[in-house]
Amino acid sequence: MRHPDLAQLITTLRQTHGRDVSIYDESFLAKMLARRLGADESAAAYLNRLTTDRAEADAFSESLKITYSDFFRNPLTFAILEQLVLPALVEAGEKSGREKIRIWSAGCASGQEAWSVAILLDELLAARGSEVRFQIIATDNSETELAAARSGAYFEDAMQNVRMRHLREYFSREGETCVVQPRLRERVDFSAYDLLDEHSSSPPAGIFGDFDLIFCSNLLFYYSPERRRFILNKVRRDLSPNGYLVTGEAERVIVEQTGGFRAVAPPAAVFQKSDGSFHHG
Repeated sequence: MRHPDLAQLITTLRQTHGRDVSIYDESFLAKMLARRLGADESAAAYLNRLTTDRAEADAFSESLKITYSDFFRNPLTFAILEQLVLPALVEAGEKSGREKIRIWSAGCASGQEAWSVAILLDELLAARGSEVRFQIIATDNSETELAAARSGAYFEDAMQNVRMRHLREYFSREGETCVVQPRLRERVDFSAYDLLDEHSSSPPAGIFGDFDLIFCSNLLFYYSPERRRFILNKVRRDLSPNGYLVTGEAERVIVEQTGGFRAVAPPAAVFQKSDGSFHHG
């Protein structure tokens, strides 16, 4: 470890509190360490306090969990999905007789990404009069976030990126919240899954993999290079031969450097498998 404070942080949390934070990117850890320091507290003093303060160790570990989500986040990416990717998947399904488009939203947080895709697909299928159906498996390792996602209820200020016609068609107002309509809920399954689980190749709800579209958005850059490669390798195995991977736009370089994928519509972070090698080291 290049930074002595981070080396001590990792050692303290692992040996004293049984928590492994070495999976995270160094710059992310350093940023969160700086945020947790008390007023006029040095890093050395904080790390000394962390040795005996179990509550602070728990609080620091919780601060590393990535829980931010938003409807139709990354407008460019969702434009590519709406105009290119989703129509291609539906057309391929109609031609091949594939009954269901399978989608995985990994690290779904409170569910907005999954609902956003469900809205676009439902609208597209209805407009085409298509008999193709879809299933979205949305996973996270936070039960708190999953509970919020399953509720499908969001305050109005969270709906700013949602078009008016989508609000009318797919949500109902209940007090100060907008709630996802039941017919959309039938298409999305929220379940607990640790993306870093080394003993499983895909979430239990989608045990056979073969996903047409996988979202792994805005979480890769929080992890160490080794863990990024692990996640992308798992995702690559779980994609159908002509499936698509979507990441955060800031993570496009990470995917390109890791290998195994080709960009579909730069600068959007949308990829398909390439014939190139996957970089394991």
